[in-house]
Amino acid sequence: MNRLRELRKERGLKISELSNELNLAGADAVGKYERGEREPNIHILIALANYFNVSIDYLVGRSDVR
Repeated sequence: MNRLRELRKERGLKISELSNELNLAGADAVGKYERGEREPNIHILIALANYFNVSIDYLVGRSDVR
């Protein structure tokens, strides 16, 4: 998920910091999402979209409108 990486870097967050902000179980969960090693479930997608104030469609690359 390239958009996740872009949004995280725009905020100046490390992978572990974003994982902590969202209370994700694994400290490297965000890194695995960014590398495509793991897919976030719908609850995590919603949390990410809310955190970055973007749509899920933008987050997963289906739209260019944030």
